[in-house]
Amino acid sequence: MKELTGKNEIIRQLKEKILVIEGFSSGGDARYLDFGLGPINNSFPGGIFPVGAIHEFVSPTEACFAAANGFISGLLNTFQKKGGVCMWISTGRKLFPPVLKFFGIEPHRIIFIDVKRDKEALWVTEQALKCNSLAAVVTELRNVSFAESRRLQLAVGESKVTGFLHRHHPYINNTLSCVSRWQVNPVASRLPEGLPGVGFPRWEVELIKMRNGKPGTWQIEWLDGTFRYLPVQKQIVSDSTIAKKERYA
Repeated sequence: MKELTGKNEIIRQLKEKILVIEGFSSGGDARYLDFGLGPINNSFPGGIFPVGAIHEFVSPTEACFAAANGFISGLLNTFQKKGGVCMWISTGRKLFPPVLKFFGIEPHRIIFIDVKRDKEALWVTEQALKCNSLAAVVTELRNVSFAESRRLQLAVGESKVTGFLHRHHPYINNTLSCVSRWQVNPVASRLPEGLPGVGFPRWEVELIKMRNGKPGTWQIEWLDGTFRYLPVQKQIVSDSTIAKKERYA
């Protein structure tokens, strides 16, 4: 039994070393940060959202761009709960900072930097990712080459800062060295029947690529300061189907 336990421990340590070589953090934060992603965690190596790595978000439309920024803000909420300071870099920022309070984020704890060109945004991002005083860096830009994304991934190798590259209206969806690629689509919110107003934000979150993980698509909602997974049966029932059931009930 002791011999088997020893072998399992050796295998576990080897797996961790391989993940570090492939760009995944083995720091304590990776194990103690709970982003509230529920079943989405099953798609990540070791069942943990990878920190200390670069994640890519692709938004082909303005609606997807706004939805992805909301989802990223929900992730930043977890970093701020642990006292982390974040930076938001943009070539044409459309985010209204006070909106971040809806996601439990104090805007004054986000460092906003606005530049004019993608090249400038990439230079600032690389320098920020080398600063281990930051917890996460979000960069909004259009185009990134594989070589440029590789430089960013190397930058976080020592600092263990988590990076989010949010590409809006990219000319091409070229391959990057990021550990993941996401696309977030907005989904109509819902309210109990008879209540006025707007419901809580809902998104269809698609994990297109995950290094050493499994792609997938989920629908989630931001409710009471955390993500809430929407079960499959609620995702596949359309509004017209619900209306038919109510009519014949």
